[in-house]
Amino acid sequence: IIVSNNVSIRVLNVTMCFCTLNLQDLGVRIPRPLGNGPSRFIPEKEILQVSKVDPRAQSIFEDAFAALGRLDNISLVMGFHPQYLESFLRTQHYLLQMDGPLSLHYRHYIGIMAAARHQCSYLVNLHVNDFLQVGGDPKWLNGLDGAPQKLQALGELNKILAHRPWLLTKAHIEHLLKAEEHSWSLAELIHAVVLLTHYHSLASFTFGCGITPEIHSDGGHTFRPLSLSQYCVCDIANGNGNGNDLEERRSSHQVSGEVEVLMERMKQLQECRDEEEASQEEMATRFEREKTESMLVATAEDEECVQSRDVSRHFEDPSYGYKDFSRRGEHVPTFRVQDYSWEDHGYSLVNRLYPDVGQLLDEKFQMAYNLTYNTMAMHKDVDTTMLRRAIWNYIHCMFGIRYDDYDYGEINQLLDRSFKVYIKTMVCSPEKTTKRMYESFWRQFQHSEKVHVNLLLMEARMQAELLYALRAITCYMT
Repeated sequence: IIVSNNVSIRVLNVTMCFCTLNLQDLGVRIPRPLGNGPSRFIPEKEILQVSKVDPRAQSIFEDAFAALGRLDNISLVMGFHPQYLESFLRTQHYLLQMDGPLSLHYRHYIGIMAAARHQCSYLVNLHVNDFLQVGGDPKWLNGLDGAPQKLQALGELNKILAHRPWLLTKAHIEHLLKAEEHSWSLAELIHAVVLLTHYHSLASFTFGCGITPEIHSDGGHTFRPLSLSQYCVCDIANGNGNGNDLEERRSSHQVSGEVEVLMERMKQLQECRDEEEASQEEMATRFEREKTESMLVATAEDEECVQSRDVSRHFEDPSYGYKDFSRRGEHVPTFRVQDYSWEDHGYSLVNRLYPDVGQLLDEKFQMAYNLTYNTMAMHKDVDTTMLRRAIWNYIHCMFGIRYDDYDYGEINQLLDRSFKVYIKTMVCSPEKTTKRMYESFWRQFQHSEKVHVNLLLMEARMQAELLYALRAITCYMT
């Protein structure tokens, strides 16, 4: 329940305390949340404040609750950006619930398979419940080997798309479409590919924002009673138990001039751009240099991972993970966008085989990419186009995708090393993302701005995966 009146909050607090005491006297075990709000990284009061000051966000929350009977923590965090949230929920609703090539229980099971590749127990648990609600066979949940052969065959595509999409070929597509038994149709495969890429990227957002399980979910509650020295349950529910706020504020004050330096670099790059334009050869060289440097950016160490419930039974080959696009001794050709782009090729293919989805995806990509409030931290009337494009293109660069009209020399000017570490970890190995990494980049920026960054990362990753999958399907068709 989102309460927008301070008096109501105080009354609710008192009521909750009395109810808790009475139930405990009767010997009833009281669950309490393990975390303070929807995110481990963002103070709960900032997230709940969104619904108080933005009527559009409140309306979207109400509609989502009416349609699904729940309001998950992902939606609450995305609520910082209501325009995007509306597009995201509309797309996800279409993929999971509207008419389409795949049955409802297949859709949720594919969501489980995709989220499990990144050990994202939050999304796995969400779709396990949905899978059972739409009549899915509980035996499938014992492991992938208990699912139909048709879904098992999707395991290889799931693995490659999640970790090394540039290795996908038309042979992988042919294997699925021309199987002697349990073959996929083109329309079914497009639906499956969109679902896989959607949940791979959503796992990135989930880990990147430190999303916590809801209190009724696995890992979202404990029955251990609070000690007298701790906050009462109502304080925790309202986010008053976050003892790190003061420390976070102190650390933010220690970083001076970070935003101003970034703004000055943007100004200088724009002036250089206006004065002279680099040659195509130089642009190509800068792309190769940035691609090589991206391989030197290390993701978080394994011991820093947030431990999650083992979900590896939902996929095969758990040792298979992200490897850099072009390591020493290997040569994978660069994916040139002018040869195969979302706008000119991918969009029409998806829309032809799965009507309306191409349009929904395109709107969502555009929303994340173009979303701006013309602010940077405390500064207003700032054009952030250059920065947003650098973030998007850096992610595609890590996946070996090149835009001929972009100067990759700008990336090193605008994205510092701590930010690059965060980007690479969240996009390529999201299960390794930590709160320390989240806090280490853009320390003067608002949480809402960091959430926007995570939306950019999520959508750029999804589009990169889609481009490789759709190109492979196009190669098969031609």
